[in-house]
Amino acid sequence: MGGLDGEHDVAALIPMVRRVVGARVTDPDVADDLVQETLVRVLGATQRVEPGMLEPYAIVTARNVVASMWKAQDRHRRNQHRVVDLRPAAAPDENLLAGEEHVAIAEALGRLSERERRTLLAHEVTGQDTRTLADELGSSAGAVAAQLNRSRARLRVEYLLALEQREPETDRCRPVLLALSSGERRRQQEVDAGRHLLECQLCARLSQPLLQRGHPRDDQVRIPIHSDADIVRARQGARELAARLAFSKTDLTVIATAVSEMARNIVRFAAPGEIVAELLEAPRLGVQVVARDTGPGILDVEQALTDGYSTYHGLGMGLPGARRLMDEFAVASEVGRGTTVTMTKWQPEGRR
Repeated sequence: MGGLDGEHDVAALIPMVRRVVGARVTDPDVADDLVQETLVRVLGATQRVEPGMLEPYAIVTARNVVASMWKAQDRHRRNQHRVVDLRPAAAPDENLLAGEEHVAIAEALGRLSERERRTLLAHEVTGQDTRTLADELGSSAGAVAAQLNRSRARLRVEYLLALEQREPETDRCRPVLLALSSGERRRQQEVDAGRHLLECQLCARLSQPLLQRGHPRDDQVRIPIHSDADIVRARQGARELAARLAFSKTDLTVIATAVSEMARNIVRFAAPGEIVAELLEAPRLGVQVVARDTGPGILDVEQALTDGYSTYHGLGMGLPGARRLMDEFAVASEVGRGTTVTMTKWQPEGRR
């Protein structure tokens, strides 16, 4: 059994760990989760394990992770009969809800300017096309279409605020909600929409129907991070997205493991947060992961990225381990506001 050179060659352990887990677990999705959990623990132990002992340590760790899963499942089966849902069935008053929606729509229309309201109603209600409206307004059809899109975006935001009977809590709320409603990705980045949604509960709640409207993006997954269950969802989502590119199984495990560690950091120290994974096309194919939180921030980023440093004090691989797994890695942190980690894995040259 050959020795390995610390964490720098830890990726070489993945096929062996996969064989150990696969011999005990038949479900491929569960096996992937266990392989990633094992890799996180092994990476966290590289500073403590003697040279040449990392491979046997990984084998023992993989067996222990599998055994822990079986124990947890057995405990769940034994206690399942105790689970009773005592919540009463929902019985909403449909007429009351419909009335509230009509009031909210009227109020939202009233918050538009006279020009916005007149043009929008002429197009949506009476069916006037953009060319006819452009002639009436002394404008162009393209300009009218752009105005209609902005008016619809604003109407959606004002409707949700009216339905909630709430006013924006800060000056940033409306610009963020409008950027989400319009679907303008560049504008969302300019107003730092992702961080604002973590800091503002009202906008986070209102953002859901705005983000879900239209065709969902198939090149991005966004996972809110609050609890341990979200760690699994994050690494599975990132792995499934990256699998659409020609990454090897080892690279997919590396990506999922780095995502898992970032999500784990958020849960332990900085919740709430989110993981956003996105496919890239330039400068070549790859996957970018942004881990964003609203925690206390990192006082000394340089120290946090030093080899051997771990936010788990030896129980996890920390930022240095995740950085070694990815091709690009950047940390931006503000004390008292939170941290954003951006990491990228590029597809190997020549692979499509």
